[in-house]
Amino acid sequence: MKTASDAATLRGFFDQDADIPEIPAAGTLPADPSPEPALPDRVQSQRSRVVSKKPDTTNSSIETLLAARSFTRRVLFKGALAAGTVAATGPFIVKDAFSSSGELSLLNWDDELPNPVIPNFEKKTGIKVKTTPFSQNEEQINKLQATGGEGFDLCEPTRDRAPQFKDLDVLAPYDTSKLKLDNLLPAMLEGSTSIWTWDGKLYHVPHCWGSEAISWRTDLTKLDYKDLSYGTLWSEPFKGKMQGRPHSLLLGIGLWMDATGKLPSNRMLDAFKDEETMKKIYDPILAFAVANKAQVKQFWDSADNTKSGFMDNGVVIGQTWDGPPLSLKKQGKPVTYMAPQEGAITWIDGWSLTKGAKNIAQAYEWLNYIHTPEASALVAEGSGYNPVVKGSEAFLSETAKKNFAEAYPGDALSKLWSRPPEPSWFAELRTQYAEKFKAA
Repeated sequence: MKTASDAATLRGFFDQDADIPEIPAAGTLPADPSPEPALPDRVQSQRSRVVSKKPDTTNSSIETLLAARSFTRRVLFKGALAAGTVAATGPFIVKDAFSSSGELSLLNWDDELPNPVIPNFEKKTGIKVKTTPFSQNEEQINKLQATGGEGFDLCEPTRDRAPQFKDLDVLAPYDTSKLKLDNLLPAMLEGSTSIWTWDGKLYHVPHCWGSEAISWRTDLTKLDYKDLSYGTLWSEPFKGKMQGRPHSLLLGIGLWMDATGKLPSNRMLDAFKDEETMKKIYDPILAFAVANKAQVKQFWDSADNTKSGFMDNGVVIGQTWDGPPLSLKKQGKPVTYMAPQEGAITWIDGWSLTKGAKNIAQAYEWLNYIHTPEASALVAEGSGYNPVVKGSEAFLSETAKKNFAEAYPGDALSKLWSRPPEPSWFAELRTQYAEKFKAA
């Protein structure tokens, strides 16, 4: 893999007292089914920082979540940017004394509650946790639609799915007086409050953030940030050796075609305007993907088969989440992860209370546990994603900081692309395009 950057760049990145340039305002987004509250100087992308040049605001996605103008590099790097691992000092004990009992049912992402996150909570509180893991948002939505939210106390939507979850009408609002929202990094909290507030109520709080970009086997190919692109996936050396999710690969093609001028789309943001515009953009993207489908070795749909693709199925390169390759990297496997020139695709996953929740008190105890520095750092440690709680840096290892710097070298943090809120019509059409690609 490419070394993260030269020594001078790394020294600058880790210089926590260095000034961080002002982040431009977000680009214009299509209207959400519920009006989006005015954003302070926040930023959705879940993490935008080190900036060598301001991106054109007309081409930027919604404000990059971790790059609030008032943040110093110390806050940005320590609080939200450090991805990954926690110093191996044994199980963390939450300082706040919990006292409860009973049970809690979670509908959760399959790789975002690594051990010992749940055992620590159960030991401290006496609450028994039942988990129902899923690997794609569509699985979660289908389960909630089928039950009307019954059977689960908390679910775990991704930030950009707010319009769909509002339409589903399966969530209950939070009593924010029972939450420790002050524990959260302001940019992360605003990632939830900015589009998950309707009828004056909050329906989502952050759990972790991550991104989707390029990962590869470092023993089988050498790649460099200055030339890395979503287009790299479609180059001849990787024919039959590439993996990705169908809808993510289509998005990556679109970002690549926009960057090269082949298909201008305002960094794919125009696709969210209306159905007609989306089809005009996605039709040529799909045509390219189908014509070049021989590049694809496998389509992944979970963290586990992303990892097995690299280690067992002959995959050399892929467009993947950050967690799986960084987890392999932490284990010493020859796999790495890096943002391309078009920008890493960023997201936030968070917790929502269901209308059918039976264990309300236990749900709030869980949230106030998961929003401690120790627990948030443990999530990052085991998953390879990033913490959302102030003070988590105290429990992050030097390996985590190094891996993060290597994943976002140079000006990569100024180019992050965050998923806009997805209306239901967009999600339905996107699924149709993805299925056509997969079936071709």
